[in-house]
Amino acid sequence: MSNVVPRSVRTMLSAISWPVYILLYTPLALVALYSFAPAPNQTGHSLHAYSVLFADGDVGAALRRSLILAFGSAIVSTSLGTLLGYGLCRFRAPNARGIAANLPSLIIYTPIIMPSLVFGISELIFFNFVHSTTGLLNAGLGTMVIAHITFQVPYVALTVFARLAGLDPNLFEASHDLYADGIKSFFYLTVPVVRPAIIGGFLLGITLSIDDFTISFFTSGPGSVTLPIYIYGAIARKGISPEINALGTLMIAVIIVLAVAHFFINRHRERASQLPV
Repeated sequence: MSNVVPRSVRTMLSAISWPVYILLYTPLALVALYSFAPAPNQTGHSLHAYSVLFADGDVGAALRRSLILAFGSAIVSTSLGTLLGYGLCRFRAPNARGIAANLPSLIIYTPIIMPSLVFGISELIFFNFVHSTTGLLNAGLGTMVIAHITFQVPYVALTVFARLAGLDPNLFEASHDLYADGIKSFFYLTVPVVRPAIIGGFLLGITLSIDDFTISFFTSGPGSVTLPIYIYGAIARKGISPEINALGTLMIAVIIVLAVAHFFINRHRERASQLPV
């Protein structure tokens, strides 16, 4: 059977894909173009917006809070999510029926499909209740970290659960036959097998945290403005300025660099795995 795609099919696919590419990347290109707006009382493109952005201490503070929030919550949520995914996969009842059989899926999927607006409001109500009752959990970076951990854990658990669900259960029995207790089996069998899922869940947690606005907005305090909240406030005060476009361009550039680096690292690994031993 020939694997050549007919010319008419290729033409149709191109006609569908190119408009999608244009819709995806034209806004990004415009953000980068408008970031080189001329300086006041000048004409032509310039780096004035970038110089103003780098001189703004509020942007640096918001970026630092976003990174602390992202990495702190991702580390904790990866640990908890890995344990949750492992527990849901290894200790579910083999003969369960009905709701009991679908309970792991309900536990993992419910927080994921819940609207972030509802989640943020519920977290706000919870933190206000705890603070009014005990005086703890005043709105700030701490409450934001707790909220981000809460909504990141299901994503990590789902990633780990999906990885473990595809394994042969006899592997765990074999580890016990080799005199490995539960702890040794977890660290010497489970963790190495699900390591890609753990790393993927950690990176996903960082991405979700940096990208989140709604939950951060409802759980933040006066001194805990993150980068998305800062961008929203700047646009609300003075509209989309060249400085905001410059900030967006830098974020786009970082993502492109990471994507290119990931591509070359994977290609290097593929070539290394194909080399004769």
